[in-house]
Amino acid sequence: MDKSIAIQVSSLRKIYRIGSNQVVALDNINLNIPVGQVCCIVGTSGSGKSTLLNQLAGLEKPTRGSVMIAGKNIAKLDEDRLARFRQQNVGFIFQSYNLMPGMTAIENVSMPLNFRGVDKKKRLKASKLMLQNVGLGNRMNHRPSQMSGGQQQRVGIARAFVARPKIIFADEPTGNLDSRTTIEVMELMVKMAKESNLTLVLVTHDVELAEYADRVITLRDGNIVKDTLTERASSPKGPPVNQPMPDERGNASATDHKGQSPNQPTPDERGNASAIVNKAQPPNQPMPDERGNASEAPKTTGEDEPHEQ
Repeated sequence: MDKSIAIQVSSLRKIYRIGSNQVVALDNINLNIPVGQVCCIVGTSGSGKSTLLNQLAGLEKPTRGSVMIAGKNIAKLDEDRLARFRQQNVGFIFQSYNLMPGMTAIENVSMPLNFRGVDKKKRLKASKLMLQNVGLGNRMNHRPSQMSGGQQQRVGIARAFVARPKIIFADEPTGNLDSRTTIEVMELMVKMAKESNLTLVLVTHDVELAEYADRVITLRDGNIVKDTLTERASSPKGPPVNQPMPDERGNASATDHKGQSPNQPTPDERGNASAIVNKAQPPNQPMPDERGNASEAPKTTGEDEPHEQ
């Protein structure tokens, strides 16, 4: 597999069986996504976009075909190996944030490092730096119920980036946000992805978000009907930023990051990610949470001293 390619999809097909009927969610998808590309997959409800994201992330097995990441066909991995693979290579950002309600912001962000076995001091240091990068230096000890929807999503972004994965998958990451916060979140995600040279795959029904991507793939009835590079793909990456990105040990890397504003899903003990919901799935699949932002938390002054409880 070419090292410049982050994800290679070949002859991918997914069929759901509902009683005696078959629903073709994906029909012979062939696709290469380069390292460092911001790729936006768009389509209406039932187009197959969430199913495709599930396949790329290894959250579902294909009916036929392969998904290659880092030289491995993830469709062939058993659950234990797939869990370890996701821990090392993949991050998630979700519409419903998927934060643990009983944990503080810094505890939520540090979870991927905890599953990797990073010691407490180093993971707290890395998580603190990441929260500062996303503009939440004074919200480290706040729980999700004490933060707005935009702040919760920035915690989700920090959690996705903290372990420095090769690829981040984002499923409708701005679906619960207002228009102003949507812009802040999208600009933050793209900037952090570009500065880290990681691949960001975004799924959305909102075609306006495509302006933030290098590439836009349009799905209809399980087929790619349009695949275009945007002007952003050939434009400069933007001005340098001034906050260091922490590595998984909590050390600041040479790459700078700006921390002004803004779902990896919550992993279980083995590092398994929660499934991304696809509206084309059979009735026994979980449906997405209802939309609704948390109320704005009172503003505080000063920066909390981070701690795990």
